Amino acid sequence: MKNYRFTNISIVCLTGFIFSAVPLLLQADPAEKPIHKLSPTSQSTIPTTAIPATPRQRDSKGPHYAVFSAEKPDGTGFFSDRQPLNMRYKVLRYSCFACDPSSSINWFTTPLFTRPYNQLITTAAATHKLDPALIRAVIHAESAFRPAIISKKGAVGLMQLMPKTAEELGVTDASIPAQNISAGTQYLASLLQQFNGDKELALAAYNAGSSNVKKYKGIPPFAETEAYVKRVNILHKRYQTGG
Repeated sequence: MKNYRFTNISIVCLTGFIFSAVPLLLQADPAEKPIHKLSPTSQSTIPTTAIPATPRQRDSKGPHYAVFSAEKPDGTGFFSDRQPLNMRYKVLRYSCFACDPSSSINWFTTPLFTRPYNQLITTAAATHKLDPALIRAVIHAESAFRPAIISKKGAVGLMQLMPKTAEELGVTDASIPAQNISAGTQYLASLLQQFNGDKELALAAYNAGSSNVKKYKGIPPFAETEAYVKRVNILHKRYQTGG
């Protein structure tokens, strides 16, 4: 059995292993296209053949949104929030926490996050005139309050902002909670306005896009979106009453 240690990674990031869906296996060479599914319990090893790091990979100034898993030549494995150099590695990325239709989580009893980011959520709610309980419910559903994760589709952070949306909202680093929560709340408020205050349609648009809500003239018939809307509603009511 391999011994693993953790480096340069926060406790918040590590909670992703508890709530994660199926992670993806990415090779360090960006030219390699295949992406292989890897179950959380997989015993697959990571090839340790060293490969040259590209200039982009050497640049450590940019934000990191994923957990990297790698294995040293001596068989010692480790996890980090920094991209390993000169070795193959796995990038563990996660799906929206509440989007899996087959999730076994009991949304009526799952523990709530009533304390984290209180000031940021309160400020964002006041600025954009939203119920803070709704913001908290969306954060819970999207990322389970993990600020530094990236989804398989590329959505980043607590409210899982897509890069294009984040850019349009003036976000420079979506892994920073203050920027993410402010922009995510602004986006959610705009969707509520767009759909005349209909919370369910706004949530459906947050998950599946406004175009799909308009196309189907209601909540799109996607299992993921239907599950998402129901679960956010459950969480919203629970956060309103403090659990």
